[in-house]
Amino acid sequence: MISTNSKPKVAFVCVHNSCRSQIAEALAKKIAGDTFEIYSAGTELKDRINPDAVRLMKEIYNIDMEKTQQPKLLNDIPTVDISITMGCDVYCPVIENQYTEDWNLDDPTAESDDKFKAVIVEIEQDVRDLKAKYLAYREEQNK
Repeated sequence: MISTNSKPKVAFVCVHNSCRSQIAEALAKKIAGDTFEIYSAGTELKDRINPDAVRLMKEIYNIDMEKTQQPKLLNDIPTVDISITMGCDVYCPVIENQYTEDWNLDDPTAESDDKFKAVIVEIEQDVRDLKAKYLAYREEQNK
């Protein structure tokens, strides 16, 4: 997988870096910030984070993404060890790294709050699973 000597850098990537990847960045910082350095980025830049994502993340987790995050391009983040693609409609951005997963998440943009919340819950579980997989891998490597 990756080196276990330092905190690995993880990037959540999508085309626009305005919704799913931003949610993943925020949740990963909350859930796995002790394990990973966390970033998100895309290949095209939106002027702001999806307002529904901002609203629901404040409502559910009390995370204000507008205060702590902004849309970024891939070249705005450092070289990463792990890249997680969100499940892009046509193509997903590819960045050099040591380990990649595609979470194949539906884009909740313009969907109901219930569908949006379902994607958020799925991202939260995927972040927890990624952390658990990495910690198990690190433990195995350090034996």
